Amino acid sequence: MDIFDTLAGHDHEQLIFCHEPSSGYRGLIAIHNTTLGPALGGTRYWHYKTEGDAVVDALRLSRGMTYKAAVAGLALGGGKAVILANQGPHDREAIFRAHGRFIEALKGRYITAEDVGTSPADMDYIHLETEHVVGLQGRSGDPSPVTAYGVYQGIRACAKEKYGSDSLAGKTVAVQGCGHVGYYLCGYLHEEGARLVVTDIDAEKVRRVVEEFRARAVGLDEIYGVQAEVFAPCALGAVLNDVTIPQLKVKIVAGGANNQLAEERHGDVLEARGILYAPDYVLNAGGLINVNSELEGWSAERAKRKAGEIYDTILRLFELAKEEGIPTYRAADRLAERRIEAVAKLKRTWV
Repeated sequence: MDIFDTLAGHDHEQLIFCHEPSSGYRGLIAIHNTTLGPALGGTRYWHYKTEGDAVVDALRLSRGMTYKAAVAGLALGGGKAVILANQGPHDREAIFRAHGRFIEALKGRYITAEDVGTSPADMDYIHLETEHVVGLQGRSGDPSPVTAYGVYQGIRACAKEKYGSDSLAGKTVAVQGCGHVGYYLCGYLHEEGARLVVTDIDAEKVRRVVEEFRARAVGLDEIYGVQAEVFAPCALGAVLNDVTIPQLKVKIVAGGANNQLAEERHGDVLEARGILYAPDYVLNAGGLINVNSELEGWSAERAKRKAGEIYDTILRLFELAKEEGIPTYRAADRLAERRIEAVAKLKRTWV
């Protein structure tokens, strides 16, 4: 692959290749945009088939963080780091301390956090080398309740748009995934009086939700055909595709999973079917808000209130989509881009 053409195509500011031979550390730090503030995004530890795959993943994910922070109204830009996982034995402390030294060399342009394949313990190793890390043990804590609260408020906004009332009492919500975010989301929905239909690959997680929230369990593939008002994907990405969308019997798709559209065109397919789609990176921004609370010194209650603003953001997004005659997933990008452009135009009053 041509690295510079790939970088230009994603409109990034910087891509840093990192290598520390004694530990076997090989990593990438992608900084997409710092107009609104320092780039923040987690460090992913993953086995990639090729180095090119790692580059594309870092670029794609960091761009997504820019848009998520912008729409959430945070003073943060977008970044992401990936570490190419070693196949054989390795010293995890050495790898993550090496990663921390590269982060420190950026002097605050990039702030990292936990992501796929990493843990709070890994963040503690990074913290030995730099202050530019969040999600440490004993700090902001599990982001799942805040993320789920934002998703819940987003679903309420969708109901307001589709039905004229944001009440979910008596409405059926099909929740795919009963893990951390899915579990807390079911709690909020149950408390309001929604009927729940759930599925998960982990039978124990399903059992817990069924017992605590009076949910009805269905098979993994059955969830797509459930007769409901809302389908809430809270597990894997790319679940909205050519196979699953024709099966949907809902009016709203709104959930906490990342990258729900297998391809952008599937957002158009949902639009054509009259299904209201709440873009995932807008709905699940509560996790980023929770991490930002650690940077800003916010209380847990303030972080939750900020996540609650996702309700208004979703309604504003829907209004923009109608005004411009575009699908909601494009309206979300437009909201983010407008905020970035507005801040970029501000004149500096100091040197």
